Amino acid sequence: MKWSPLFGVLVFAAQLAGQEQVADRSMAGGSGAIRPPVLRGAEPTDSTVVTLPGASAPRPSVQLPAPPTPPVTEVDDPDDHRPVLRRAPKPILPAEFERDSALFTQKLIGLWSEPDAYNIFGEPLRERVVVDEGDNENGRIYAFSDPTGRYREIELDFAKSSGLLRTVFVYPWKMTWEDCRKQWGTNVRSTEANKGRTFHSYLNRRVDVLVDQRGGVISLGLY
Repeated sequence: MKWSPLFGVLVFAAQLAGQEQVADRSMAGGSGAIRPPVLRGAEPTDSTVVTLPGASAPRPSVQLPAPPTPPVTEVDDPDDHRPVLRRAPKPILPAEFERDSALFTQKLIGLWSEPDAYNIFGEPLRERVVVDEGDNENGRIYAFSDPTGRYREIELDFAKSSGLLRTVFVYPWKMTWEDCRKQWGTNVRSTEANKGRTFHSYLNRRVDVLVDQRGGVISLGLY
């Protein structure tokens, strides 16, 4: 049998390939992995990644904004039954009334009715019935505090028949009979009353004065 030159070349190439495969196994540490020829020399032999010991890099802290504080709402206590006190508005009073509430009211005798008095004085403090000599009701007296504060109290007497104002009784804070004499004179008719009191009735003006034993004025009667 004759060997052709081409067959000899093929046998030689096969032997070379076998030797290269053995060399690749020894370089790979005996792992048995065979790399194809196209990847040979593409990577370095040692490609292991080594991580050195040490603390990990700190993560940046992110501060979140604080939530908004809700407004505080006051809640009424259902068990709190205390009344809410409110100051009553001060009424607008006539200038003449501000100067002397008693003399101002005296000029309205025969003109004012009870609703008129309410518009100036407000609610009465109390009331009482007036009777005649036959013990028959002929009027009603309403007591008011003085809005100006000049007098302690003012009483208004309204006739039952007409419903109009007929008498004004004034109770001063502090007034003496001597004060009345200086202001109105001494043209009076005096009458002794019970409990040592004296009733002075002016003859030249519509004023009666009731005085106690010490000379203090108890009340003024204006008609």
